[in-house]
Amino acid sequence: MMLMLAIFVSAALLVMFVITVTNVAIFLRLCPPVRPMDDLDQTLKTTAHSAFPAVSVLIPARNEANHIQHAVGGLLAQTYPNYEILVLDDHSDDNTREIALAAANGHPRLHVFAGAALPADWMGKNWACHQLVQFAQGEILIFTDADVHWQPEAVSALVAELQRTQADLLTVWPRQITHSWGERLVVPLGVFAVLAYLPIHLAHDGPWPLAAAANGQCMVFRRPAYQQCGGHAGVRSTVLEDVRLAQSIKAVHLRLRLTNGANLLQARMYENWQTVRNGYAKNILAGHANSLLFLALSTVFHLAVFVGPWLWLMLGWRNQNSPGWPAWPLALIALGISIRGLTALVTHQRLLDALFMPISVLLMTRIAIHAVWWQWRYGGPQWKGRTIHETTV
Repeated sequence: MMLMLAIFVSAALLVMFVITVTNVAIFLRLCPPVRPMDDLDQTLKTTAHSAFPAVSVLIPARNEANHIQHAVGGLLAQTYPNYEILVLDDHSDDNTREIALAAANGHPRLHVFAGAALPADWMGKNWACHQLVQFAQGEILIFTDADVHWQPEAVSALVAELQRTQADLLTVWPRQITHSWGERLVVPLGVFAVLAYLPIHLAHDGPWPLAAAANGQCMVFRRPAYQQCGGHAGVRSTVLEDVRLAQSIKAVHLRLRLTNGANLLQARMYENWQTVRNGYAKNILAGHANSLLFLALSTVFHLAVFVGPWLWLMLGWRNQNSPGWPAWPLALIALGISIRGLTALVTHQRLLDALFMPISVLLMTRIAIHAVWWQWRYGGPQWKGRTIHETTV
């Protein structure tokens, strides 16, 4: 039995390692345009906006008083000449709207709207994004979160990459800023899951919608593509609207591209263990098709693959006849650390944290338990004062 488990874990880690190495090699990297926008002739910037597609940057904001000022300030400093910033205040209990307006200080690019009442069959963020599109004037739609920090050339780079790749949906992974141990050990696992489990070439060029991923922190649509795939109305009742939108793009045979934006975009999603736990518990069950069985199997798999070799190494001395001990568990540990380390390297995370991958898995197990508790106690995740109930559209 022990030998069979060791072979299974070895095979799983080897497959993950091959996928990770391949993905790291082909993961597109968002870079500033060759000729920075601020070097362009000022006359061109002010009189020839038609040379640059109109862009609408759309921010759904509910209780984002701690983040919205930084987001608005960074977006107003963009070098791209033809864009607008639209913020939808989704019934915030704090002064999100006032802070956004104060940060802009009357700048004509910024428009802040009050959200309409949430319909019964919509998720809050999806409804906010849907409303924003109705106000937007741009032919390129950039959906982003209030906690994303923008370097001055980020919008220029996004538009250039959208055009270079001829993508209909360009989705971007910012660099995740983490300070507390809860953040450091859990937040980077989001992009880890993409790089270690999903062959990016399948997401780009494969015909299967399930071979898709996206990050709601930054999604760039051509407006006709957004409308053709059904937009947020088509995913109105799902928590993982970003992934579902990417799948919808592929379902209508449009072009999806995944990009590493660590050079130009940063985000601090959460601020401590409690917010990390709640944020990931909000999504983890939906990420397993809302199946408690799938979530349980996934949890057992990760415990076996990333915690099991450490237990084997520590307890193997009790059975000196254990085949391959200690070299085999040491090799599996090194392989797991290498996979986590590669994903940290390419996304500008701390390499040292790869050593704590077993603790990361234990924390994710705790998050899974929390999600199950929410489901049993309330019927769904708790988020920003709302209970989330997924339904079929």
